[in-house]
Amino acid sequence: MMCLEVDGVRSGYGRREVLFDIDIEVPEGAVVGIVGPNGHGKSTLLRTISGLLTATAGDIRFKGGSIRGLPPEEIARRGVSHVPQGDLLFPQMTVWENLLLGAYRERDAAATRGRLDTVVALFPKLTQLRDKVVRSLSGGERRMVGIGRGLMAPSDLIMIDEPSLGLAPLVIDQVYDAIREIRASRTSVLLVEENPERAAGMADYLYLVDNGGVKWRGDQEAFKSAGRELIQTYLGT
Repeated sequence: MMCLEVDGVRSGYGRREVLFDIDIEVPEGAVVGIVGPNGHGKSTLLRTISGLLTATAGDIRFKGGSIRGLPPEEIARRGVSHVPQGDLLFPQMTVWENLLLGAYRERDAAATRGRLDTVVALFPKLTQLRDKVVRSLSGGERRMVGIGRGLMAPSDLIMIDEPSLGLAPLVIDQVYDAIREIRASRTSVLLVEENPERAAGMADYLYLVDNGGVKWRGDQEAFKSAGRELIQTYLGT
C-alpha cells in the first residue's frame, strides 16, 4: 500500500515552473530517496507536498486521499511532517521549547511525553542541550533539533530535506542512525539528499530528479548497479 502518491504534478514559484509532470510513490514503512543536482526541484517537491507551494496540475494523495490544495496545517494534521533545509527553528527559544512546538496539535500530555522520550532516545545529546537557546547550537545540533521537532507531531510520513548538508561526518552518521530508527518504527520517510551514495545506502527506492522531472527510478540494488554512471551523467562527480 502506498503512503504517498505524487501523480503528474507541476509546481513552481509564480510564473516560474520548476516541477514538470513529476511522479513518485512512497510505500508504507519505506525510505524513499530523492537525489539530483542542486536547484533542479528536489526541495520544491517537498514544499509542494507539504502545501507550502500549490501544485498547478496533477494530484498528491496521502494514504489514498487527495491533499492537493490543502493548507499546510491541514496536511500536517493528517500526518505529514516536513523537516525543511535549514530547519526553520526559533533561534531565541530553547531546544526544549522548539521540540514542544512540534507537538502543538497534540492534546494528550502523555503522548507528548512519549514522543519526547523517543526523540531523546534518538538524539541523547538533546537532554544536555535542553535549556540552551537554539542560536547557540552548532549546525549538527540544530539539525538534531529540526528532525526531533518533526517527530514530535503524530506522523505517518516524515520528509527530510538535505539531512547531511554542511555537517561533519560523525554528525551525519548520528543523523542517519536516527533515520534508521524512524524506519524501524514503520514511519515512511521521504529523503532529499545531496550525497547520492549516502542516500543509496539508506533508501529502499530512489528517484533521480533533474530539471524538474524524474530521469531515473529504481530500488537500492538497481541504483548501486547503475549508480556511478548516473552520478557522472547528472551530478558530474
